[in-house]
Parts: sequence; C-alpha cells; structure tokens
Amino acid sequence: MENKNSKELENKIMSEIKSGKVRLRSKYLFLAEKLGLESAFVLSVALSILFFNLFLFYLKTTDNLEYLSFGASGIAAFLESFPYLLIISFIFFLFLAGYLMMKTDFSYKKPFKYFAVSLIAIIMTIGGVLAYTDMSEKIEEQAFSENLSGAILKPFLNRGMGLRKNGLSGKIFEVSDDYIIMEIPSGLQKVDTRNLKSKEELELDKDQFVVVIGERKGDIFIASQIKVVDENSMPMIKRGIYRGYRKNPSNSHLRQKGFLIQNEDMKKCMDECLELNEYRRKCFDSCSAN
Repeated sequence: MENKNSKELENKIMSEIKSGKVRLRSKYLFLAEKLGLESAFVLSVALSILFFNLFLFYLKTTDNLEYLSFGASGIAAFLESFPYLLIISFIFFLFLAGYLMMKTDFSYKKPFKYFAVSLIAIIMTIGGVLAYTDMSEKIEEQAFSENLSGAILKPFLNRGMGLRKNGLSGKIFEVSDDYIIMEIPSGLQKVDTRNLKSKEELELDKDQFVVVIGERKGDIFIASQIKVVDENSMPMIKRGIYRGYRKNPSNSHLRQKGFLIQNEDMKKCMDECLELNEYRRKCFDSCSAN
C-alpha cells in the first residue's frame, strides 16, 4: 500500500514537471539567491548601525537637546532641529533587516521574536559604541565637504547647521544694549534682545556660546530666552562656525578681538547693515572691503 502511494506521488510529480507547472532549478541558482539574501541582510544591519550611530552623534554634538531645557517654550525649536531623516532611515533599514532575516535559513531554528530582540540589541549597542569614536566626526567632515560624499551625506546632518525659525545657537560676536550679533554656521546673525525674559539676570559677553529661542522675522531673530552654554557641549555647531571661516576668509578680520569697537567707520557700516536688514554676510563683506 505504501509503495503504491509512493508510486502515485512520483507519477504526479513527474507529470507536474512535464506539464511545466513545476520547474527544476539549478543548485547554483539557489546558492546565488542565498548569498544575495544574506549580503542584503548584512548590508541592512550595517546601515542600521550607521544611522543609529549618526542619530546619537547628532543629539550629542548639536543644540537639539538644549532646547528642551527651556521647557514648553523650547519644544518648537527642538522639533524644528530634530534629525527626522536620520531616524526614518534607521527605522527603515532596521525593518528591512528584520524582513530579510525572516527569509534566511537560521530564522526557522527559533521563534522570530528572539532573533528580532537580539538584532535590535546588537544594532543599538554597536551604534552606541561607535557614537563615541571619531568615525562619526569623520563622516561629518565628509558630509560638509564639496565632493560626492558631501552631496550624499549632507542632507542627514544639515538640519543641525541650517537657519531655523524658532531657535539658533552659536558664538557671540558683538554685544549691544538692544541686540547681539552671533556667529552661527551659516554666517553672522543679528539677535534682537529687547523682548528677552529676565534680561537683567543675563551677563552676555563676547565669545560666549549661547542657545536662543524666539522667532525669526526676515534676517532678524527676535529672542525670547537666551541660555549661556559651554562651547564644548555643541562641537558640531562649533566646527560649523569654523568651516564658515574657511569658506569665507575675507570675513576673518571682522572676528579679531575688539576690532569692531576700535574701528568706528566699520562699526557705523555694520550698524547700517543691521538697520537696513540686508543680507548679513553680503553687507558685512562690503563693510570689510571699504
């Protein structure tokens, strides 16, 4: 009886093959598919680690988390500077790695949830460790370079360097009764301080690093709160300002200690730029050229 059933199954399979419903495939094709699947899985894991690493590095080196210290009034600036592209990329490749893992052979050995928890733990552990190495800083350097890698990587980190409507951070360049001029990665920025809360408690001075929340109106930023911070707490912002020096060497003498105060003609020109609300870098450049 058993032989009869085996014979019937064999005949059924042969008829399926002959009819074309079942196709024989080369073992080399199966091997190639397996290698391709495993390579894609490894690549997805590596990219998940990379983006999680950059996400932690971004939070650690920019002003993003500093805005939360202002309480509810700093949430808008926090959300505006949050690295959405990094976290979306991390989640995408994490899910892709999980999907590809389900397609591999070893995923059938134990329940998928054990592999999923292990995968997430490994990715987050390795990414967290790499965030404290110089690898992330080298990626940042490439992201803001002029080569192809810069064009690819810059969108992931540029949110920490760009102009924002609700917050900014940088180094104080000049202090006046009603405003300060800040050095930020994109140039010099006038900050109106007339609406500051608890202004009398602040002791702002040249070369201090500050985080500001408020509202941007054209080229002028209207500050509502200012916090003095350690310059080493925002190394990416600090490096961004330095990169601005290198890209615009004609502005370097404007940053010499006390130069604006000592040169009355230049101070008058700078004040006129601020009053006219012209594009700051272009106007400041014309002042230095005269």
